[in-house]
Amino acid sequence: MPSPQPDPTLLDDLEWRGLLAHTTDRAALREALGAGSVRFYVGFDPTAPSLHMGNLVQILTAKRLQRAGHTPYALVGGATGMIGDPKDSGERTLNELATVRQWVDRVRGQIEPFLSFEGENAATMVNNYDWTSTLSTIDFLRDVGKHFPVNRMLARDVVRNRLEAGISYTEFSYVLLQSMDFLELFRQHGVTLQFGGSDQWGNLTAGVELIRRAEGGHAHAFATPLVTKTDGTKYGKTEGGALWLDPELMSPYAFHQFWLNVEDEKVGELLRIFTFLPREEIESLEEETRERPFARAGQKALADAVTTEVHGAGETEQAKQAAAALFGRGSLDDLAPATLAAALGEAGASTAAPAASVLDLLVVAGLAASRGEARRTVQEGGAYLNNERVTDPDLVPGEEHRLGEWLVLRRGKKRIAGVRVLR
Repeated sequence: MPSPQPDPTLLDDLEWRGLLAHTTDRAALREALGAGSVRFYVGFDPTAPSLHMGNLVQILTAKRLQRAGHTPYALVGGATGMIGDPKDSGERTLNELATVRQWVDRVRGQIEPFLSFEGENAATMVNNYDWTSTLSTIDFLRDVGKHFPVNRMLARDVVRNRLEAGISYTEFSYVLLQSMDFLELFRQHGVTLQFGGSDQWGNLTAGVELIRRAEGGHAHAFATPLVTKTDGTKYGKTEGGALWLDPELMSPYAFHQFWLNVEDEKVGELLRIFTFLPREEIESLEEETRERPFARAGQKALADAVTTEVHGAGETEQAKQAAAALFGRGSLDDLAPATLAAALGEAGASTAAPAASVLDLLVVAGLAASRGEARRTVQEGGAYLNNERVTDPDLVPGEEHRLGEWLVLRRGKKRIAGVRVLR
């Protein structure tokens, strides 16, 4: 298939979506993106076994550029991942080479489905370990280090913030390695654009400057904003940890629920950044969210779109069915065991002996404070087992009630819990 012609409205779309926090020279970047297919790169350091929400911003931005006719180079940092970009909070723990190599493979596998590796602007995966591992210290210092004034390195925010507590030479030098990546891709593949998160801005501009100093070349960079909650804190965490893209670390059900529960004030911003919905549809959803917030139309569209993008339409449908079934609006029997387990894990899960009665189960699950309260709940018609109203408070659920190893309990319309029956 021939590649699409560069879209002259790309930069306008990125601006409207709020994806341009910083650029090196916006007019020059606009001209370059409109003149032909630009080779660009974005990097991902394997400092964990999975990518997360912040990485997803970069992956989807790369997909936008490729769909607009530009050529992606996705870099997985087998070398830089062994060091890690310095953080304000302190020194990173260095991971073993074998661990980093394993994470490189996992991260590559997460990126690949988002990009096309066919056509004239086919994506290319690269690993900076390939050109870093054989580089001698002398060559590195002469060919790369020579171009970095120490006073400018000290002026970087993260370095300045770490100076009092201390920063190792290893992390201090990270900017040289990332800049060398841009130089290497510029030399070997003609890559002239790099982007990343706004916390990477110093590294991005350092790479542009290294290309100018070492090759007399001209390159571009832009940074996407950090996604934050309404209170300004990072928007990449849940109560259980990071918003992982790996379904083994965060189930598609939990992933879908996260997006379904974002604040009304953030819906428009997140729809722009994380979905490919057209402008008219996003603006319509924003308006509906303002006028009818109880309908949660924006959140539903956001959750469906992002979960489908990351996990596929099938998992999105399972997540929606699970949410409906737990609250009595669908069949629990139709859910995949893994989806049911994930949904109950999110709702709150306990364990109980096979001989436990409904009263015991309501107490164990935290839906009643005592057997007496549990009995009153049953008598008042407010207790449900697998979405069926319980009428006998002394019922001991048997094998015929179990959904695999699970029982689903509900008190009233909204309080739900899962109980795993011990064998």
